[in-house]
Amino acid sequence: MDARRYAPATQRNREPILEVLLRVLPPQGNILEIASGTGEHSIFFAPRLAPRQWYPSEPQPQLRESITTWGNYFKSDNLHPPLDIDAAADHWSIEEQDITINAIVNINMIHISPWETCLGLMAGAKRILPVGGILYLYGPYKRNGKHTAPSNQAFDRSLRLQNPEWGVRNLEDVVSVAQENSLVLQEIVPMPANNLSVVFKLI
Repeated sequence: MDARRYAPATQRNREPILEVLLRVLPPQGNILEIASGTGEHSIFFAPRLAPRQWYPSEPQPQLRESITTWGNYFKSDNLHPPLDIDAAADHWSIEEQDITINAIVNINMIHISPWETCLGLMAGAKRILPVGGILYLYGPYKRNGKHTAPSNQAFDRSLRLQNPEWGVRNLEDVVSVAQENSLVLQEIVPMPANNLSVVFKLI
């Protein structure tokens, strides 16, 4: 059986995200992707971001299998096997390895997970990033407590019906948690389909 999973949104957002990543990521070093999902972003970004090394991660075994299988179909020398990392955990497996992570990329996670996962992401970024390290987030957000588009409001409602702990987050709340973890907001980039790229730097 083919273990590859598919996320249709990847085809729509990968080019705009890449454009931002090429600009905000350090020119070389190790990039950790938290919540890599199907792995489709990993196989697209890794060869286009070389010589940077790309480390995908995912807590769900079926999705790690998908990431591995996609990587076998589209091989790239700088794409590493997926790590088993739960962003909400107080320790990440990559911390046991002698690897300096220069940036963390996190796409479409914090609205499809409990708030504790966002808290864990920020705490993990503080633990493993060096001073000047980058945290990149992508997804839909509310601004000043209000949805930025009717489609985001409908999406938020559907997420909360699936799981009351999910939902589109207030950007100001995310920025506040980041600041508590020494992550300073650098930039907010409007993206297609009423999403945002949000870039932080560790100080």
